[in-house]
Amino acid sequence: MSEFRVPKLNNNDSAYVLLEWLAGDGAAVRAGDPLATVETSKAVEELAAEEAGVLRRLVPAGAECVPGQAIARLLAPGAEAAGAEPAGAEPAGAEPAGVEPSGIEPAGAGPVSGTTLDDAVPGNTVPDNTVPGDIVITAPARKLIDELGVSAGQIRALGKKVVRRADLEHLAGELISLSRAQLRTAEVVERSRREIPSAFTLMNVDVTDALPLTRDLTRRLRVLVGLPELVVKAVGGLLDAFPLFFATPADGLRARRAPAADVGVTVDVGRGLFVPVVRDAGGRSLAEIARDLTGFRRTALEGTFRESDLGGGAITLTLHTHDGVAVATPIVFPGQTCALALTAPRSEVVQDGAGFAVRKICGLGLSYDHRFINGREAAEFLAAIRITLETPGHFTT
Repeated sequence: MSEFRVPKLNNNDSAYVLLEWLAGDGAAVRAGDPLATVETSKAVEELAAEEAGVLRRLVPAGAECVPGQAIARLLAPGAEAAGAEPAGAEPAGAEPAGVEPSGIEPAGAGPVSGTTLDDAVPGNTVPDNTVPGDIVITAPARKLIDELGVSAGQIRALGKKVVRRADLEHLAGELISLSRAQLRTAEVVERSRREIPSAFTLMNVDVTDALPLTRDLTRRLRVLVGLPELVVKAVGGLLDAFPLFFATPADGLRARRAPAADVGVTVDVGRGLFVPVVRDAGGRSLAEIARDLTGFRRTALEGTFRESDLGGGAITLTLHTHDGVAVATPIVFPGQTCALALTAPRSEVVQDGAGFAVRKICGLGLSYDHRFINGREAAEFLAAIRITLETPGHFTT
């Protein structure tokens, strides 16, 4: 027998939520089989069996768990048939004591019961005081349900298979609580402000000629190419010339050189801020970078990022592409020395020889750790990106 423990998935969370069991209690599993999914503050991770055995669950779906906690046991193959199950284990196929198969509180435990669709009235309707059994309610959500007296009808109206605390917080009235993702963002911002003495430099970039290029590349590559994709590619090519901009601060005011230009790019589709990482932006084609960013946007909509998608960025590009945003000052993420901000193009009248012309201008800002980078280097770094964007012939597919 061995214990199936929750691994340490990141350095930022002290607890996760066990979202779903992927293998039944008492099921025979093989090494590598997916057993469960857990949610961190930023991602959903799938946990797989490290060896073969018979699964005996110890923790229900929806419960919180901590790194290192045993959430199941794996009996030796054949042990189940021989009756060699661990002391206190539930019978095969059963959920842990006191929890309905859906991971919902037992009926009568509060305003929400664990009634399944099989118990519903004829016509496939569900009484207002019952919840379909295929809805998983996390432990933090159950606590809030009890505090607010949330009805089953309100839960069913959410249309979600997994109900988290953040899904219910709008019912709390005047008090607005932050989602797990936003709480994580808040922690990063507070730490950045506390630890990093940052400065900021802004440079205007003329993207009049780059915009037609993005439309042409989108048609030819059959993947969306915009200014963010061009900026990521341009930044990736500057690793050797500006190593400190990609370095990781170390003890004694030294910095560890990055082996590759791994560029984090902010993605926010209304479900929290995520910063997935484009790996080796300097060594990959523009088409590959564009496909990565397209995939990130899709993953953000689905809410299925993994920690491996989000960790290890050497520099961050924050996107502020809503119309009317003229200047944005990004925070420097702990573990990095700088962060870029890109705004949407805006029309400006500029002098063109003896006359004037309307050009498309975007803002490219850089926040940087002033302990490692000075204003002159910051301006040179921004200028190198600007030259690349203003000379579209630099880009190849």
